[in-house]
This record gives sequence, C-alpha cells and structure tokens, in this order.
Amino acid sequence: MNEIVAQINAGVAAAENDILRFFREIVAIPSMDSDIAAVGERIGKEMRKLRFDDVYTDGYGSIVGRIGNGPTVLLFDSHIDTVGIGDRSQWEWDPFEGKVVDGNLYARGALDEKGSTPGMIYGMALARDLGLLDGFTLYYLGNIEEWCDGVACNAFAEWEGIRPNFVVIGEPTKMTVYRGHKGRLELEVVCKGKSAHAASNYLGDNAIYKMLPVIDAIDKMGPSLRTHEFLGQGRITVTRISSVSPSDNAVPDECRIFIDRRVTFGDTKESVIAEIDAILPADKRQDFEIRELLYEDPSHTGAVFAYEKYFPAWALDEDHPLVEAGQAVAASLWGEAKAPGKWDFSTNGNYWAGREDIPSIGFGPGDEIYAHTVNEHVPLAEVVEATKFYALLPHMLAAGKDSN
Repeated sequence: MNEIVAQINAGVAAAENDILRFFREIVAIPSMDSDIAAVGERIGKEMRKLRFDDVYTDGYGSIVGRIGNGPTVLLFDSHIDTVGIGDRSQWEWDPFEGKVVDGNLYARGALDEKGSTPGMIYGMALARDLGLLDGFTLYYLGNIEEWCDGVACNAFAEWEGIRPNFVVIGEPTKMTVYRGHKGRLELEVVCKGKSAHAASNYLGDNAIYKMLPVIDAIDKMGPSLRTHEFLGQGRITVTRISSVSPSDNAVPDECRIFIDRRVTFGDTKESVIAEIDAILPADKRQDFEIRELLYEDPSHTGAVFAYEKYFPAWALDEDHPLVEAGQAVAASLWGEAKAPGKWDFSTNGNYWAGREDIPSIGFGPGDEIYAHTVNEHVPLAEVVEATKFYALLPHMLAAGKDSN
C-alpha cells in the first residue's frame, strides 16, 4: 500500500497544474438555470484528453465518461450546474473569473460543486494508469441537480440502462467521508376564497387571511417533528407565498404556500401530508387542498423526465464496506480518518441511496456552509488532494471485498 500511495502522490503532483487549470476553466463557464451544455462540452474535452474509453452526452444532457469494463460499477457523481449569482452588486469580484486569496478560489460553483470534477476525472485516469481498476468499470456523471435532486441520475439510469454498484457524491464534505443526510418533501397548500372589491371587502372571503393560521401552525411544528440520532431532527419551512385576485383592488380568491419539509428516518410522504392535513382549519377544510409536486421542467436538451418531488432520507452504517473503504483511503493517504459525517442539505444521494438503495458515500473539497453565498470558495489544495481519494478508492474497495 505504501508503494501505491507513493505512486498516487507522484501522479497527482505531476498533474497538479493541469488539474487546477482545468478547474479554473470550468468555473469560468456559467452553468446556471440547468444549462450545462458549455461546461459539459469542456469537461468532455478533458476526458478525451485523458483517454477515457467513452465520452458522451446522455439524453437528459449530462456529460458521461467511462473507464474500464469490469463487472463492478463505481460511479462518481458531480453536479455541474450552479445556482444563480443573485444581486451582482453584492459580489466584490467577478463571480465566474473569481479570485484567489490565501489559497482559496472564490467564485460561483467553485464549491458547489465543480470542485470535485477535476479530482474525479484525473483520479479515474490515474487509477487506470496505475493498474488499480481490476474488476471495475468507472463512470463520471456530470449532471443537473440544483433544481431537483436526482432527476438527472434517474434519467441516466433509466435511459442508459446503467445501475451502479457504488456511488461517490462529490458535494463538499471538508475532505471527510459522509454517509447520509435527511430527505425532503416539497408540497403546496392551496386555499380558495371569494373575491370582492376592496372597497366592499366584507362581501369577500380573503384567501390570504384564511391561510394565516396554517402558516402559524407550521411555524410552531418544529419541536414536535421526529428526530434521529445520526440524521438529526426534521424541519419544516414555508418558503414561498402567493395570491390570486382580479386586481390589486380586489379581495384575493386564492392563496398558495410552498412548503419545504426536511424528513428523517421514520417520516414518510404519507405521514408528512397527514401532519399538514391535521393543521388545516376543520370548519374550512373544504377550501384547502394539499398538492404533491412533480418536476417536469425540460433540461437544456429539451428532454423532460417527470420526477416526484419526494426525496427520501438515507444513511449507510459506519461498518458498511463502502464507508470502511473510504475511511481506509483517508487513513492511507493522510494518516488518519475523521469520523464519517453527514450533510445538512440534500444531494443526489436521495436518489441513489434513498430511492434505489445503491450504497453511496460523499467526499469532496470545501465546506458546505459557503454554498450558494457570495462568499462561496474552496481551498485549491483540497481540489488537488481529493484526486488521490478518488484514485485509490476502487483499489481499496476491491481489497475490502476480497478480505470479506
């Protein structure tokens, strides 16, 4: 193992300039609003340079790279779309060109999640060059995630007919193995009222006012939500409210709220809906409707993959072979492995592990707390170091399987 680690260290050191140049180039390509065409093309070019066995864009628009033909499939998942930049005046530097301060690159998407792509791609190629892929097929999937976790992964698995045995998710983990996170359910509650002229508002039935007790009850639900010793407590938040009326001078006859409900083990879609149903005013129940949501927005290719907006919680046990392999990689490379952690936010793991029960772990550079902020940044040294983890994992996973 010492010899293998020395070879990996040497290989990454030799490729460091290329890794960082590639990283800066993909960060500089805007990929907001699910439009990953240009950045996917640039990533595909790099994979061809590194002599991947196959490089293509799938039907949903994800960029895919493959190395190897073994029976065990390990997929590296990195979403390459980003959220928008928000108020441009709040950025003190170009959000795509970025800036480097104290070894950190500050830019939109640097942390969430383009920072894992260079290491994954170069790590896959290095593992091949060092002969560490016996029995494995490796895939890189650069996908769309920000608007709907898992939709691009589901499309890839269903349309391409590829089901991985293991998945590594490249969201930021502070260079620590992560083994799960809470899920979520997105719902809409619609309340109907009766319109009237604002000057004669007593003749109407204001839908906004009828919704207020529901919003208040949701605000007070937090302490009663189910908790789990590893994943933590469920959360619920009203994130959007809208109304409909004939004019600004009329009583609204409809009010809608959008609910983000973070779920833990023991929560189900049905139990969450029942919780919401229980707080609707009993004497006006007929005026309310709880709506489950479906993601049907087209990708940049125009493809539509209908996806239910229920994202189950998931977690692997600490003694799962994939978690143990990840821990062994960290210990071999850096002398120690921190206790496996979890994300506060959600990832494509909701699909891979939550829906499909495919063993998944997370590993990526940077700290998630800076995601989606104007202070988004990632340590460049971690972008490079992560390459070593991705390169060694298949070999360590195979070694663990052999020992069992």
